[in-house]
Amino acid sequence: MTTKISGVSQFNDAFATQRTTSGIGQMDDQNDPISMILGLKEVRKAAHNCATFQSGAKPGRIVIPSEVAIRETRQIPFEVDPPEHKGFRELLNPWFKRPQDKSYQIKLQQIIDITIAQALSADSLDIVADFALPLQSKALTLLLNTPMDNAQTWIDWGTHVFRSESSHLDANKANILYDYIDAEIDKASINNQPCEASEQDLYTVLLNAEVDGKKLTKEQIKGVMILTFAGGRDTVINAITNTLAYFSENMDDLKRIAAEPNINNRAVEELIRYFSPLTQMGRVVTEDTAVCEHAIKADSRISLCWASANRDENVFSHPNTVDFDRKVNPHVSFGFSHHNCLGATHARQILRQLVLTLANKVNDIDVVSADENIEQLGEFSRKVGFNRLVVSLSAK
Repeated sequence: MTTKISGVSQFNDAFATQRTTSGIGQMDDQNDPISMILGLKEVRKAAHNCATFQSGAKPGRIVIPSEVAIRETRQIPFEVDPPEHKGFRELLNPWFKRPQDKSYQIKLQQIIDITIAQALSADSLDIVADFALPLQSKALTLLLNTPMDNAQTWIDWGTHVFRSESSHLDANKANILYDYIDAEIDKASINNQPCEASEQDLYTVLLNAEVDGKKLTKEQIKGVMILTFAGGRDTVINAITNTLAYFSENMDDLKRIAAEPNINNRAVEELIRYFSPLTQMGRVVTEDTAVCEHAIKADSRISLCWASANRDENVFSHPNTVDFDRKVNPHVSFGFSHHNCLGATHARQILRQLVLTLANKVNDIDVVSADENIEQLGEFSRKVGFNRLVVSLSAK
């Protein structure tokens, strides 16, 4: 018999006061201050203005916390601005849209079915380590088109490739990823033989690709692969975990999806808005400017605070409530403008198939224990997910 605890589905808006009063928040990141843009309109405007708010700064500086100390490789196309950005994006978009293919979805469904079956057979399990992490890692083999055996290596890395229990920026852990990618690129180079498109993995595609008439360098391929491994790891794990936490306290919503599967996509978008698995992303200012009447100096950093923008009361009716009937939902959980998340199609497809399968197969979700993951962001404390979420699932 488990003892059910409550409150795990509550994700409070940490930014409401500052957003409604000044529109700007402040935080320090490794002695590199950041002005946080909090309103949806202002976030979208800044995201679109790559001339003033650039991504192509020193590698690692736009990430929060900054990865300058642990990374020299530029993540592509994430840290490249227009016009160079266009060529990389045009190369990568078709590959990262593959989750829309029926054959891809069938393979993903097999992974989801096995993951849920294992959860239902256990007395209890940690959704973070024993459900979300394996699901994310196994799904990544589909995105890369590599053997499923690789997933165990990635699972062993834990929920974040740059962070450990003792450090938000663990250089030793980061080097494990860099060395792994170097070795995989070298192996793909040796084995680079003509083959059917369906048999190509992402490494092979990149080795044979050109952008603006030039072959990609090994460093550029490495930049794409670092982004692929790091960009959609803890965010997808957060999204999966937070979704299970929500339905543990709102089973009627899950039952409604089972009865009305046509609302599933809308429900997923609303959950993504509410949880905002990635709090923010930075930019580096190229010239003296102003945001919300606050002066911003050249070469300083701003953040596009997606989590705050997604709760903007000027845009979203009852923003702190999950509403599967929300008519207008212009959330920015996957970013905005030309740097909209490359892996958004993959993440959405995982969540859509997962939620629908939960609705059809799971009768109840009881939370046994929870350890919340709280981000400290200067004057703000924000719950982004869970370090550990132990649950017991029962089948229909």
